[in-house]
Amino acid sequence: MSSYRLSLVVTLTLASVLLVGRAESYLVDRTRQVMTDLSAPLLELASRPVAAVRNFIASTDEYAYVFEENARLRAENEELKAWRQQALSLERRVARFEALLDVTVEPTIQYATGKIIGDSGGPFVHAFIVNVPQDAGVEAGQAVVDDEGLIGRVVSTGATASRVLLLTDLNSRVPVRVEPGGYRAIAVGDNSRFPKIEFLPPEARLSPGDQIVTSGHGGLMPPDLPVGIVVMASDGSPRLQTNSEFDRTSAVRLLQYDFPTRVVADSDEEAASEDVADDAKPTPALPNSEPAANDQIVERAGEPGAAAGTDSANASDAAPATPAGEADE
Repeated sequence: MSSYRLSLVVTLTLASVLLVGRAESYLVDRTRQVMTDLSAPLLELASRPVAAVRNFIASTDEYAYVFEENARLRAENEELKAWRQQALSLERRVARFEALLDVTVEPTIQYATGKIIGDSGGPFVHAFIVNVPQDAGVEAGQAVVDDEGLIGRVVSTGATASRVLLLTDLNSRVPVRVEPGGYRAIAVGDNSRFPKIEFLPPEARLSPGDQIVTSGHGGLMPPDLPVGIVVMASDGSPRLQTNSEFDRTSAVRLLQYDFPTRVVADSDEEAASEDVADDAKPTPALPNSEPAANDQIVERAGEPGAAAGTDSANASDAAPATPAGEADE
């Protein structure tokens, strides 16, 4: 009986403990949920400044990255600008070389191409230094052209370079021809931008825009090289405006022109060939007479007795000489 009671007491005790623990767990969970509901708005309010600070720090990092990226793009842009300038410079140089190749010269004229490496000009001397040596066939007096036309002539040569005197120099004298009139003149430099046009014929009538080319007189320069056009000065005198802009010229040609020293026309050649053929033919001998050794006898029409005189002369020549003793007898 006592053991039964003890078991009942133990069982009731365990059941009470289990009931109380379960009830306590429910109360704890409920209390935790209430506290969570009460603290949620406060946590939300407290998280806003933290989020703002976090966003500010992130934006600061982005700003630093943007500044770094901007600096990198600026450096890349400067490099691309340098490449662009170099490409434009090469494009202009290629265009000048192509234009220089288009300059029309006689096929028989040899030339040397060079680059202007210096400007020895000043207030009284207008000249260029070209990197073409004397070994390239350059001689004093040769014409120098660029992609627009004549710019001057060679005045001296050396082992590594040559000196070119420009058309505008005070010492420049170039024989020219004004078209379409064909008037011959001399382009005279006076250290100004527009050389003078002197020694024109009295009947010359020039108009602004008339073309000026080389005449070829003197044998140093080939004819028909473009030089410029005619412009009128304030005093009414004609001046030369060159086709070339000397301050922009970089590449030139030095023309190795040989003046023709012998000119043979077609009619002269035919006459010379006929003379040679006539000289090669044998001279026909006269009948019953010996060929004349030095002089030829010519009968002139209308002169009577000429033929008789000829026959008597032949007879006298044919008669034998009579000895002096037989003549006395």
